[in-house]
Order: sequence, then C-alpha cells, then structure tokens
Amino acid sequence: MTDSSDRSSPSSSPPIPLAEIEAARERLQGLAVRTPLVRYNVATEPIEIYLKLENLQPIGAFKIRGAANAMAVADDEELKSGVWTASAGNMAQGVAWNAARLGVPCIVVVPDHAPRAKLDAIERLGAAIVKVPFAEWWQIIVTHTHPDRSEFFVHPVSDPAVMAGNGTIALELLDDLPDLDAVVVPYGGGGLSSGIASALRHLRPDVPVYAAEVATSAALDAAFTAGEPTEIEYISSFVDGIGSSRVLDEMWPLVSELIARSLVVSLDEVEEAIRLLAIRNRVIAEGAGATAVAAAGKGGAGSGKVACIVSGGNIDVTKLAETLIEDQ
Repeated sequence: MTDSSDRSSPSSSPPIPLAEIEAARERLQGLAVRTPLVRYNVATEPIEIYLKLENLQPIGAFKIRGAANAMAVADDEELKSGVWTASAGNMAQGVAWNAARLGVPCIVVVPDHAPRAKLDAIERLGAAIVKVPFAEWWQIIVTHTHPDRSEFFVHPVSDPAVMAGNGTIALELLDDLPDLDAVVVPYGGGGLSSGIASALRHLRPDVPVYAAEVATSAALDAAFTAGEPTEIEYISSFVDGIGSSRVLDEMWPLVSELIARSLVVSLDEVEEAIRLLAIRNRVIAEGAGATAVAAAGKGGAGSGKVACIVSGGNIDVTKLAETLIEDQ
C-alpha cells in the first residue's frame, strides 16, 4: 500500500539488467552470506516490518556484495597492481576483504571524519589508508579519479557491477518474502537502492523502493523537491554510512525513476531504532543500518509487509554503549 505522492512513472533510465544481477548472485556464492530475513520484534501494526540482516556479512555490511562482484568481472591484468576505493568505511572493508582474498594490494582513501571503528577494521584487513579532507574525498566520488592513484578503482556507488552485486539482496528478499509490499533502503549514494530497485523493477514492478535518509544529510529528499540534484548543508553525525551534500549527477537519472521517494528521519529516531534493534531483536546496527527501520516504523512506506535493509552493524562501541545506556 503506497502513498499517492510516490514517484511511479515508467523508468526512462534503464535499470541494471536482471541477467547481470543473477550472474552476480552466482559469483557471490561462497563469498557473501545469504543473510536472513527476520520479523522485527516491535509492535508496528498495521505494518509488518522485516529485517534483512546485512550486518551479518563477514565485514559487517552489505558492501561485500558489490565489491566482490566488481572485482570478479575485472581482468586479472587490471587487478595485479592492486585496487583502491574511496569510502568512509564499509565499502573500504568490502574492497579490502576481497583484495586480501585475491592476494592483491589495496589502498583506501577516506574522508577525515571516518570513524575509528571502521578505520581499525580496514587496517585489520591489510589495506593502506590515506586520509583526505571531505571536499577532496567527494571529488574522487564525483570524478572517479585521483592524481596519486593508478590501481584498479572500485567506485562505491555508480559502478554497474557494484550495483548488480547489491541487487542480489532483492533476489533473496523475493525468495524469502514473495508477497512483500515495499522495501526501505538506507540512502548514501544510491548504489544499494538502485541495485535493489533494478531487480524489483524486473521481477516485481508493483513493489516500491523507498530511500531512508537522516535529516542532517538528506540530499535525495532535497533533489526530489527541486526536481534535480541540489547542494545542501551536510552535517556529519554518528550516522556516517549514508548522506552527502549532493546527489551524484550520474546517479540522478536512475534514482529519480527507480526510487519512490525519500523518507527522512531525525537523529533521535535513528538512535531509538538502534536501541530497539539491540534490545528486541539482539541486532547490532550502525546508524545507517537503523535508518531504514526508523523510517518504516513511522509509516512512511505504507502498511503491509515492509522489508528494511539493515545495511551494516559497524557502529563505534562507545556510541553503541551511550545509546543503550540512554534507555535506562
């Protein structure tokens, strides 16, 4: 059951081909975990919320899927000098995990506000970290280049192979909950939501995909309001896995057609979702991973069976402890 204000016009920007998503599913066998879909143990009637637990991946986040697929379709010659990516944490871990598996060097360029918990995880996986100011990091996301890097680049968002890998989540959702009514996905750059929405456009075009954003960095909501990507003030917070100052121009044609609309929640609502996930479901979610649950719980995706992508669980332990203690 969807809102009348949802964007439901036919797509003018082709989604990721279903054949590529299905091929990615085969490539990911034995690499990415086929994560469970469980019922949210919080009363939200008439909404039935289901949790797709991507926090249970080997790196604690869904990014392993896109990274593994992008590196699987690359030539051995392209990979032999190493790989690099630009990421605040989770994609960095996905690329580093796969680089270690393949025995190739990995360099990660991170924004200077990247959380310590994610940096520690990147280093544990053997990748080298290069910190740069956020503006410089964002330019890499926009241009796909950096003057100091010549290795194989895995873009965290707009690489079609990355989106195809992400789209395998939708295939699993349909296997486990074929009669689902909507999907809510945390929105960072659009690679996760576009991959999932592409698969659903092919297989269940009646199922809307909603983006979940936090109010301190809701660039997609601003773009939908303006009808085009527009610059906003980006305020960093503990919800570090999603958000930006602007929707990527290269992603706008895809997300503007595939995503029903953006559901914006507050930092307080995200913290409450983190608490409830931990207490009621024993699920550890980072801020981005809890944002979809917070949005669905408010009714933004309508009633019925709503699947929320708990995109990751790489939360700073101090922040998690503080969040849980606040409930006492």
